Amino acid sequence: QVQLVESGGGLVQAGGSLRLSCAASGGNILTFNGMGWYRQAPGEQRELVAQITRGDRTNYADSVKGRFTISRDNAKNTVYLEMNSLKPEDTAVYYCNANSIRGSYWGQGTQVTVSS
Repeated sequence: QVQLVESGGGLVQAGGSLRLSCAASGGNILTFNGMGWYRQAPGEQRELVAQITRGDRTNYADSVKGRFTISRDNAKNTVYLEMNSLKPEDTAVYYCNANSIRGSYWGQGTQVTVSS
């Protein structure tokens, strides 16, 4: 059973930075078709923030391009989301997702709050 555990969220002032981590167990991230970060703000739908494919292709939401970077450390079986120049509108619960031939998996989420 694949499990994803996010960490690194917290409270930060606008303009600040955070790095989120998603540690995977029960499966090798190299075998996943792709992994991604999503976020959900109160009263809003969950939206894609960034994704990285098995071939290391990346894709970002327009709202975070140039500010966020997704990466992974295969040796640590972990995916990261480096978030810079944070804005209050980035406030949300951030979820890690992994897609494999066996299904789609989600972490429990980590709260990111950006104060103005």
